[in-house]
Amino acid sequence: MGISLGTLFLIPNTLGEQARVEQLPWVLPSETINQAAKLTHWIVENAKTARAFLKAVDTVSPLACPIQEMQMSEWRGVDRNAKYGDAIKPMDLLKPLMAGKDMGLMSEAGVPGVADPGAELVLAAHKLGAKVKPMIGPSAILLGLMASGLNGQRFAFQGYVPHDAQDRINKLKQLEIESRKLQQTQIWIETPYRNTAMLMACLNALSPQTLLCLGMDLSLPSEMIATLSITDWRRRYPNEAACASLQNRPAVFLMLA
Repeated sequence: MGISLGTLFLIPNTLGEQARVEQLPWVLPSETINQAAKLTHWIVENAKTARAFLKAVDTVSPLACPIQEMQMSEWRGVDRNAKYGDAIKPMDLLKPLMAGKDMGLMSEAGVPGVADPGAELVLAAHKLGAKVKPMIGPSAILLGLMASGLNGQRFAFQGYVPHDAQDRINKLKQLEIESRKLQQTQIWIETPYRNTAMLMACLNALSPQTLLCLGMDLSLPSEMIATLSITDWRRRYPNEAACASLQNRPAVFLMLA
């Protein structure tokens, strides 16, 4: 009789490091915390972040073994791994699963598989015939949509928009056209150090009446969420210097034309 496959548990991470221990019971249900504490085999996007998360878990639900004794592998996605000369494949990382061990998949922030390279591992687990169990936790994309007041019946997540200034303007205009045509909320994210450049691009590219929501530090004590027309955003932030406080904070952008 062959060994039965383990279960791949998708464990959400907190959305920031601010007061992680205090925030953990607020953003994760006890079932998710308790399941994370039981796992000894992990695939994570960032080992340092994963260890900090598990230390916080340990304060609520004791870990099954010390963190240094856990099997923990990093996965940054096929493209990023290739960039750094790492030829490891998803199936290589799932060997404990094939040996009957339960495994945890953890993103650097938020839920695995959404705006996250973990989707490639989830697909590999499905190909093996293993059970995949998503656990409940915070997603900046959904939290932003919930709090935006924009169309939650029809929406599209765009990932990152181009970094080049003109390409970014062109993409924003294209998304605005699609949003107006389909009455669809457009959602995207940006590297935190480009927040002010992104906001200024929105204010330059989009129509005055278009609605823009900016959600920052979602689920954290410093959380800020605002939905305004482009006209009102221009009044609030007339230039890049005026929005310096938005820089270097995890953000989600949502737009409805």
